[in-house]
Formats: sequence, structure tokens, C-alpha cells
Amino acid sequence: MIRYEVPILGFCAHSGTGKTTLLRQLLPVLKQQGLRVGMVKHAHHSFDIDHHGKDSYELRKAGADQMSVASRQRIAFVMEAQAAKVEPSLEDALAVLIPSQLDLVLVEGFKQAAIPKIELHRSALGKPLFYPNDKHIIAVASDTALPSLPTDITPLDINRVDEIADFVLHFCLPDMKTLTLP
Repeated sequence: MIRYEVPILGFCAHSGTGKTTLLRQLLPVLKQQGLRVGMVKHAHHSFDIDHHGKDSYELRKAGADQMSVASRQRIAFVMEAQAAKVEPSLEDALAVLIPSQLDLVLVEGFKQAAIPKIELHRSALGKPLFYPNDKHIIAVASDTALPSLPTDITPLDINRVDEIADFVLHFCLPDMKTLTLP
């Protein structure tokens, strides 16, 4: 099991299930609770957060192995991955976060990581569940009832963000009071 300084919870699902959509709905609900939430997302492709023609892009392309850009609104950090590495690990991605400034870290993807996870499932996709083969899945959020779930896996409604947020709070921050929606 991966250990981290603050609670960490993953969200895993087959492509097209709506991981990012759910997290985009969940994050504001958790923020309303006063939480400082870190987010780690696995990307299956090359990406840039700075763009051609921008100073940070040009400096990185000129050879900077690490590039930090800071303004009043945000600080961004880009580190070039070593060519020999096929895929970064979750630990690699967590290493750039500042845990002292976070209450919780949510992870999208990294489905093989040894962290507690909520599996998202949409029956219309016809894809098998991960939970029988992944001992780190603690809940399944589905659009249909799944009567075969073991008793140690909590069933959740994928369309009820408040229910999922409440589960996240109780699992990750059990000393926190019940979810209060405006």
C-alpha cells in the first residue's frame, strides 16, 4: 500500500465511464467543506501545460529539465521525464505535491496503484468490474444496482455526487463532521 502524508483516494474505471466528469462535480463539493484538495491525473499521452511561443515552453525546449512558472494566480511546475522511463509511477506524481498544504489527494487513473480506490461503473459500456481482481477497491459507484458486491465494498450511486462526497469524507477524514451542502 502506498503511504502518503495526507489521505489519498483513487478513482478508477474503463475509458468513457466519466472519471473526469465525476471529479469535476466532486471537487467543488469537497472545496465547499473547506478542504484543500490535491489532484493527480494519469495521462496516456504527451501533453504540454505551456505552449509553443511562451517563454516557459521555449526555456524547457532549450534544455531545462525542470521548469517552474509563478504568477499571482498560480504556480506551475513541469519536469521532463527520463527517456528510459516508460510510465511515471503514482509515487513520481505525488512527489511534486506539497502535502503540508493539502487535506486530501484524489487520483484519477493509476488503476494498478496500491491505494484505496472507488471504481466507477456504467452498465451500458458492457465492461467488467475491476473489484474482483483489485483488493484496493473500497467502493463501486454504478448507475445500476450491483447485488453481487461483497459486504466490504460500499455500493454508491454514480449519479449522486453528494453521496460520493459523503463517502470520501467519511473514509478519508473520519473526524470531519457530516457533509454540509449550501
